[in-house]
Amino acid sequence: MSPTEEMAYQSATAMAAAVRSRELSPVEIVDYFLDRIAERNPSLNAFVFLAADEARDSARRAEKAVLDGDELGPVHGVPTALKDLFDFNPGWPATFGGIAALRDNVTQSHCTYARRMKEAGAILLGKTNSPVMGFRGTCDNPLFGPTRNPFDPSRNSGGSSGGSAAAVADGLLPLAEGTDGGGSVRIPASWCGVVGYKPSFGRVPYVSRPNAFGGISPFLFEGVLARSVADVALGASVLTGYDSRDPFALDEAVDYVGACGRSLDGLRIAYSPDFGMYPVDPKVAAVTAKATAVFRDAGATVEEVAITMPYDQSELAELWCRMMSGVEVFEIFKSQGIDLLRDHAEDLPAEYRAHVEASYRRSAVETLRDQQMRSEVYDAIQGVFGQYDLIVTPTLACLPVHNAADGNTAGPSEINGVAVNPLIGWCMTYPINYSGHPAISVPAGLAEGGLPVGLQIIGRRYNDPDVITAASALERLRPWHQDYARCAAREV
Repeated sequence: MSPTEEMAYQSATAMAAAVRSRELSPVEIVDYFLDRIAERNPSLNAFVFLAADEARDSARRAEKAVLDGDELGPVHGVPTALKDLFDFNPGWPATFGGIAALRDNVTQSHCTYARRMKEAGAILLGKTNSPVMGFRGTCDNPLFGPTRNPFDPSRNSGGSSGGSAAAVADGLLPLAEGTDGGGSVRIPASWCGVVGYKPSFGRVPYVSRPNAFGGISPFLFEGVLARSVADVALGASVLTGYDSRDPFALDEAVDYVGACGRSLDGLRIAYSPDFGMYPVDPKVAAVTAKATAVFRDAGATVEEVAITMPYDQSELAELWCRMMSGVEVFEIFKSQGIDLLRDHAEDLPAEYRAHVEASYRRSAVETLRDQQMRSEVYDAIQGVFGQYDLIVTPTLACLPVHNAADGNTAGPSEINGVAVNPLIGWCMTYPINYSGHPAISVPAGLAEGGLPVGLQIIGRRYNDPDVITAASALERLRPWHQDYARCAAREV
């Protein structure tokens, strides 16, 4: 990489250290990345909103704090971005994933990521692309269009945090927000060849109003996307911590950074090539099997296991669609005078609209049965952890798909001759949103054609450090940073 590209691919950890030592100034950093975004984003479509003037003002204040000798936060001067979904910063637009009727919708609140990153010294540059209401594993919408994959711009970045993952892989910033309701951190991490971490439920506060209990069906998470496990650990350290507004927030410290580089000696890893129910593309299976073997070299015991799920993948994908098509957000907009279903139905993908309309007709008994299905999935996963410390699977069952031209890119409808739900059925991630376990997707390698493949590492509930430790061991023994040269060399 050229010296300019080396700056683009500098880690958040190194960048923060350079700011503290006055080797780099926050103003210099922000100007550089805003220029890089201006050059490269038009061919990528990762950012859908830039707050350039606000970011430069924040950079000047951050630089003054350095020169004045103020106490600096752990990511002081480091640029980052929010996702354009249920993620807010005062005065910024929120289109909830490219809903045209909400193109001028502005919020005045902070999400956890925005608040805590700013408190830790990070500088928010803007917002990244997402699908409508996050209701699919690809990143595309009718308002902004698809986010292109930096490894192959004809293909999709994955969703729903696809803009964030693509921006990180393309060196537009060192780390970014991802939220995860079915794999939305891990899915784009896999397709874009970056690291995407979803902590245990309760580690990072999920502040939801008017319903404080709105993030539990399935479990919703705030997470981090970065190019290294150390940067994800740094970001998670900033986000983790108690918030009294979240009834499920945990009040305990976690040493994510210290978990990097620990020994895997004595850890027992269950490897499931199909998570008990998914058809998996042989190209994906080959890469993930090879990567999993590395854990033995790091001192762990690795055994292939047959996980028995209580339902097949099509039933559980439909369960996710029912759970994620809740009517609450539509009722909130109605209270503000915006009836999306009645007046702006054309702004919603037909697949999503059908599930929302069905959710209005669903009975309490049907909802109860869905929670019972979810409980059985939880029990199946917990059963594995009776004997093992970690579960390892492919993150996704397929390689990145080609972008559509109509704003409605979806995943495959079949894999290996088996029908799958094109919205989420190829994502081996959403069962962990039923259960709340910590999980990370790390680059496993490149498949034929140079497309990234992700490996999902799942830990016991609240045992996040083991997940970080295993991920950092894979990075150490099977490094992936050199692969970003493919992104740096793409045509812009």
